[in-house]
Amino acid sequence: MSEIESNINVLIVDDHQIVIDGIISMLSTNKRFVVKNFAHTAEEAWALISVNSHDYDLVITDISLAGKTGIRLCREVKNLDHRIKVLILTMHNDVACVKEALACEADGYLLKNNGRDDFLRALDSLIERGSCFSHEIVPLLYQEVNQSRLKQPDVKLTHREQEVLELILLELTSREIAEKLFISKQTVDSHRISLMEKTGSKSVVGLIKYALRNHLIDIN
Repeated sequence: MSEIESNINVLIVDDHQIVIDGIISMLSTNKRFVVKNFAHTAEEAWALISVNSHDYDLVITDISLAGKTGIRLCREVKNLDHRIKVLILTMHNDVACVKEALACEADGYLLKNNGRDDFLRALDSLIERGSCFSHEIVPLLYQEVNQSRLKQPDVKLTHREQEVLELILLELTSREIAEKLFISKQTVDSHRISLMEKTGSKSVVGLIKYALRNHLIDIN
C-alpha cells in the first residue's frame, strides 16, 4: 500500500480554535493522518461532508457545539457513509453521553484530559482495531450494568450464552465465570468466541455496544 493510499483524511470539529490547533499539532507528528479540514460547528462540518463524504476517513468531534451536537453529527455521518470513523473527543464523562454516542455508532470516545501520546495511540487503535475508548469510560458502563440485569434478548443466544454474556459485561474473567457457572474455563472461552461471532464484536467494548444497541441492558 502506498503512502497516499494509507493516509487517513481527518475532519476536526470543535468550537474552540485552540483545541483544533492542538489536535492539528499532535497529528502533524504522525504522517499517517492528514488534516483535510476543520469546522467550528456541526452544521459547518456537515456542509463539508455532505458534498463529498469520500474526502474524509475520520471525523474527530466534540459533543458540545453551538447548534447541533457532535452526537447528532455522528448519527448523520454514519447514516450517510458508514465507512467514516467518528471519534468523540470531549470533557463529558457521564454514562448518558457515552450511551448516546454508542447508540449513534461512534467508533471511539476519548476524554480531553488525555495526553498527546495517549491520543495518538488511541487513534492508531481506532484505525487498526476499529474502536477506542478512554480507560475511564468502560468502568462507567460496568457500574451501570452492575446495577441492572440483562433483559431476555430478541437474538439467537442460548441460555448459557446469555448467562456468560451477562457475566462478561460485569467484567468477570473466564476463570471467574467458570467457577460461578460450574463449568470449565475452556467451555467459557468457547462461549466467548461464539458470542463474538454472533454479535460481530471484536472486544468486550464491542459486546457492550451490542448489548446497548439491542436493548439487552435495562439502564435507566
